[in-house]
Amino acid sequence: MVVNFVQTTASTELLRQVFQNIDAQSCPSLFNFHMHTVNSDGRLQPSGLMEQAIAIGLKGLAITDHHTIAGYQAAQAWLEDWKWSNPDAHTPHLWSGVEINANLLDIEVHILAYAFEPESSSLNPYLQKKATVGKQYQAANVISAIHDAGGLAVLAHPARYKRSHFDLIPAAVEHGIDGVEAFYAYNNPNPWKPSPVVSEEVQLLAAEFGLFNTCGTDTHGLNLLQRL
Repeated sequence: MVVNFVQTTASTELLRQVFQNIDAQSCPSLFNFHMHTVNSDGRLQPSGLMEQAIAIGLKGLAITDHHTIAGYQAAQAWLEDWKWSNPDAHTPHLWSGVEINANLLDIEVHILAYAFEPESSSLNPYLQKKATVGKQYQAANVISAIHDAGGLAVLAHPARYKRSHFDLIPAAVEHGIDGVEAFYAYNNPNPWKPSPVVSEEVQLLAAEFGLFNTCGTDTHGLNLLQRL
């Protein structure tokens, strides 16, 4: 197997640059880094998701189904066909993505992986449509596998767990996390907007530890502008 790490490195570097400029206005109309399809627990077909992304005018996005990249792969194939048919249109950048369950401080958290090489064997255990167990389930090993695949690791919705984000984010930093999902709508408001108090707390922690801030709607329903 030939793994195209040159291409992956370029994609990862582009994403680093984007993450450096994410703010409260980035989602959901410019970027969206947390969405689900029918390939895990979402309701959108990958093609329908991409049609919405283009209609919204997204500059970039990632599909983050749980423990599978089938939705991303289908969306990427659809996007290539669409670009061929619409050569003069703006095309959003679609990064690889997946959401992985992991153990951090003895509770389950979700870690988002981005811009990794889909063919990398290091992520194979995490792409079997179910959570791992044992050593592979530990956050340190999940983050290491993402890095081995050339990707970036982000702690999803850090204030949704049984432990405080004030505990979880420093612990994730010890294991090499790259970023935190700072801009997240915890109470599913309509229209979608990040929860202001938590977002500010997470941003301050990100600044303290030198982490990227990311944003995403965590869409599970039929509308990319909403979570449910």
